[in-house]
Amino acid sequence: QVIAKPGSITPHKKFKAEVYVLSKEEGGRHTPFFSNYRPQFYFRTTDVTGTVKLPEGVEMVMPGDNISIEVELITPIAMEKTIRFAIREGGKTVGAGRASEILD
Repeated sequence: QVIAKPGSITPHKKFKAEVYVLSKEEGGRHTPFFSNYRPQFYFRTTDVTGTVKLPEGVEMVMPGDNISIEVELITPIAMEKTIRFAIREGGKTVGAGRASEILD
């Protein structure tokens, strides 16, 4: 639940984002990930699983990379453009990002 002025924040499932993937040395992943990667996305106090879609021509994302991705969450959450989030997998943070465009 989010407390806000009625109509000021709406629920969405699909968005574009700019993300940084933590390197192994920063406590992130040791291996790359590909399209259809399904980590947890943490927005404020909410966590929800989402599917990552990589840009055309990008096969994989290495730890330490900055990349633009598309995300589709399994359930809609209240969000606005520029909301920040953490990407988590197996109980640890593996990336951080910011929504750049709401798609639905």
